[in-house]
Amino acid sequence: MMLSIISIWIATALSLMILISATHFWLMHTKKERKTVFELPNYPKITVVVPAHNEEVVIKQTVEAILTLNYPKDKLELLLFADNCEDQTYQSMKRIVDLPQYQAVSTKVIARIGTGGKAGVLNDALEMATGEWICVYDADAMPEKNALYFLVAKALENPERYAAVFGRNKTRNYKQNFLTRCINLEIVNTQRIQHAGLWHLFGIGRIPGTNFIIKTDFVKSIGGWDNGALTEDTAISFKIMQSGKLIALAHNSEAFQQEPETLSAYYQQRKRWAKGNYEVILTNFKHLFDKSVWRIKWEVFYYISTFFWFNAAIIISDIIFLVNVVFWGISLFDPNVHILFTFGSNNIELANLLMVNWFLMIGVYLLQINIALASQFGQLTVKNLLVAIISYVTYAQLFIAISIMSIISVLLDHIFRRDGTKWYKTKRFND
Repeated sequence: MMLSIISIWIATALSLMILISATHFWLMHTKKERKTVFELPNYPKITVVVPAHNEEVVIKQTVEAILTLNYPKDKLELLLFADNCEDQTYQSMKRIVDLPQYQAVSTKVIARIGTGGKAGVLNDALEMATGEWICVYDADAMPEKNALYFLVAKALENPERYAAVFGRNKTRNYKQNFLTRCINLEIVNTQRIQHAGLWHLFGIGRIPGTNFIIKTDFVKSIGGWDNGALTEDTAISFKIMQSGKLIALAHNSEAFQQEPETLSAYYQQRKRWAKGNYEVILTNFKHLFDKSVWRIKWEVFYYISTFFWFNAAIIISDIIFLVNVVFWGISLFDPNVHILFTFGSNNIELANLLMVNWFLMIGVYLLQINIALASQFGQLTVKNLLVAIISYVTYAQLFIAISIMSIISVLLDHIFRRDGTKWYKTKRFND
């Protein structure tokens, strides 16, 4: 009981540490935010890869956005993969790239039939790429016109140390319903607080699924992406950190991606992500005890804490609270019934501690959300603040439920030797 309470205090302290770091980061960069672009010392050739599986609903806007990026056209190579498609994705890609205004960019459209999912596509692209860096955009991720420029500009600050550079992603359909507004708050908080805070404090970055560049030769040197990995981005992030290289944050680089609009689509997507992260944790758990670089030890600890330790602490805390409420209710009618979990002759001490815990968690959560929203133009609105409050007792609790279901699924995969690498494609919507 005390362990769960102390665990929540530790989680709160870590959250505050990262929040303070992120706040300092944005105070530094907001003052000197660069709104215009300047000539770079050189423009390395970039191979842009777009893996697409049955993406006819969104692929047109994404391809057009990539073809109009503010980057020298003779330094761009675009590889569009229609991966095992059963719709008009390939035809949509061909129609766009064949237009006269886009002929300055070297483009290939590949109708791929193969295995490995997104990681398999990226490995095929790795063999074909002629660029010094590979840039990845998901089929629903529309890059802002200067997104690639800012990624490259950051890479050139320290090309020997930076193996990859990642930008930020925004929710382009966040006004659709309550769910998409909650997802938007989660993404704003993750990217404005978690990513910025960890990079500013520890020089730790994590490759997202889209809007990033990575050195072609480096990817080849580590054997490429893990075929079939449910979260190929997390897996390769660990490989980069293990090599001693850094994944840098280009905070000005932005892409606009579509998020699930239904609970079923959301559940399937997040379950896949959680399962993929669990598999990566299990694979890298050994690095806590070997001579690996400290950044990878921190990441293993962070993932274990987030997905196992702190989740378990919150669940135990909730169980204690619910059990005590039930027994308290029974004791009103039967004085012989005593509350189970106490620190003494009564439950006052425990109730006070639990109340402090809940106020701490809610307070830090709302503080994170408010600072994150304030740091991004147009997000600090009354509606978003109300959604943040409501989402704490609704949307935020889904993470725990999905985590539990994902752990069970991973265990069953291992026990029954099921193929756990088959992943559910996120459903797209017209927006």
